[in-house]
Amino acid sequence: MATTADVHPVDEIPPVRQLAAFGLQHVLAMYAGAVAVPLIVGGALKLSPADLAYLITADLLVCGVATLIQCVGFWRFGVRLPVMQGCTFAAVTPMVLIGTTGGGLPAIYGSVIVAGLAIMLLAPLFGRLLRFFPPLVTGTVILIIGISLLPVAGNWAAGGAGAKDFGEPRNLALAGFVLAVVLGVQRFAPAFLSRIAVLLGIAAGLAVAVPFGFTDFGGVGDAGWVGVSTPFHFGAPQFRASAVVSMLVVALVTMTETTGDLIAVGELTGRKAAPRPLADGLRADGLSTVLGGVFNTFPYTAYAQNVGLVGMTRVRSRWVVAAAGGILVLLGLLPKLGAVVAAIPAPVLGGAGLVMFGTVAASGLRTLARVDFKDNDNLTVVAVSVAIGLLPVGVPTVYAKFPDWFQTVMNSGISAGCLSAIVLNLLFNHFAVRRGGSAAGAERAGLPVGGGEEAVEQTGEEAV
Repeated sequence: MATTADVHPVDEIPPVRQLAAFGLQHVLAMYAGAVAVPLIVGGALKLSPADLAYLITADLLVCGVATLIQCVGFWRFGVRLPVMQGCTFAAVTPMVLIGTTGGGLPAIYGSVIVAGLAIMLLAPLFGRLLRFFPPLVTGTVILIIGISLLPVAGNWAAGGAGAKDFGEPRNLALAGFVLAVVLGVQRFAPAFLSRIAVLLGIAAGLAVAVPFGFTDFGGVGDAGWVGVSTPFHFGAPQFRASAVVSMLVVALVTMTETTGDLIAVGELTGRKAAPRPLADGLRADGLSTVLGGVFNTFPYTAYAQNVGLVGMTRVRSRWVVAAAGGILVLLGLLPKLGAVVAAIPAPVLGGAGLVMFGTVAASGLRTLARVDFKDNDNLTVVAVSVAIGLLPVGVPTVYAKFPDWFQTVMNSGISAGCLSAIVLNLLFNHFAVRRGGSAAGAERAGLPVGGGEEAVEQTGEEAV
């Protein structure tokens, strides 16, 4: 990768050959998650196979456009970091409820459009909240993101949730083979090949999967060659008050998750997300969500699995992820090509996911290593936040008896853990200082000694 002293690694443009390989690697890392949301929502609404295929191609197209907006940017839209965009899982339950209670897809899309507009309006406010994300909070959030994703990789490795052969030894053996290839390439291969270790692991896994009957390419023959998503394909959007309110709650959750992801990418790339770029990134999320409502898909957010890939490969160029966005656009316009990628078996993705998601968690630990845990309450902040964040991961039905809006917020371990870390950090390291308590925890957590609004304002640029 060519570099100059004046070019930050985030802005470097690799040669075309590397750009394509690195970009494809990012696409494969997020593809299963990207198509899962339209499959779940479309299945719950009992859509026909043709409509399901339409939802998937529309999603891939807007995923690509959203990624390009976020990485390349224009005006005040886009964080201009290597951030991959995809449909948020936080919106799945509310959208299913909206769609199955009589509103259908038009009511879903009406609420999605309003949520996107709200995100754009609230983006500057969230940008100013960056002062509440010192290393104590960011490290905790990144750790929770990584650990929360590990069950996803586990489900893939076992064959994919709901698969008839879930947990079969041969599935786990295939995932283990892919994991071994990824680790072997990263340890013993030349530098360039080690950066595409995940791609090579998936390719090797696919080469083994085909002769052993893991793959089904039947969908490739059924898919069309060209498909274009047209605005409001399923009808004009409907704006129902209850649907809009529930989706606004989702918007706040996704903004919190995206904030954590953008901060994590900033940590990994050495270009920390300042308040203004963070606001620009959130504004891009809002614009992409509006486009989702118009072009028959769903709300968008940063994908944490690709954050792990950035950390693992140490390829920090945003143009690599922009190339991945371009590939997604092609997949959205060429359904047959998308069907080929979709045929990759879940265990292959699971083996690669274990490395990527574990890397996210390890990055959180690396950030927490900068925090002082001596003679203060910082350990309590981390312990309780991680516990609250992982509670819905370990016990998915723990909040089943609570109102829908509460479940929307707390069933996302990332948002629950993030909110907990912010509140507990303020409680132990900010308000305690105002009472004249020990200043050590506040200093090491990233909050200046003395409290007060002036002190809080000071941390906006330097605490994260």
